[in-house]
Amino acid sequence: MERPTAVVDASVAVKWFLDEPGSLEARALLDGSRSLAVPDLIYAEVGNVLWKHVRRGTLTGEEAQAVLEGLGQAPWSVQSAASLVAAALEIAAQTGCTVYDGLYLALAIGRDGVLVTADRRLYERVETTELARYIEVVTAPLEG
Repeated sequence: MERPTAVVDASVAVKWFLDEPGSLEARALLDGSRSLAVPDLIYAEVGNVLWKHVRRGTLTGEEAQAVLEGLGQAPWSVQSAASLVAAALEIAAQTGCTVYDGLYLALAIGRDGVLVTADRRLYERVETTELARYIEVVTAPLEG
């Protein structure tokens, strides 16, 4: 039986390498129960997140490079953003999300999977549309 597909965005992939709220939940995606997929845009998006950490002083340049190396070993299939951009534009027009976020959703829809994100604003843009079934949010458990 084929494993279900989880498309992960940069907000989740970063949590595999950095300890932040939701990291344990994001890392659970690496258990092999789902096939992972990403658009090739993820490398630039994660690079941008790492750049922000370096600028803030929360990561060194060497640590950021190590994350990029780890990202290159991620167990996912990569799809060209060029093949997804027309669908992403339609999704963005329909939901108000960015075309960048639409790429991840388009991939999830195309693979009959689900986009796993830590981006609550993206989820809120989609939750009242028919696309809601293609997205789930990784959240840290409440303490207490």
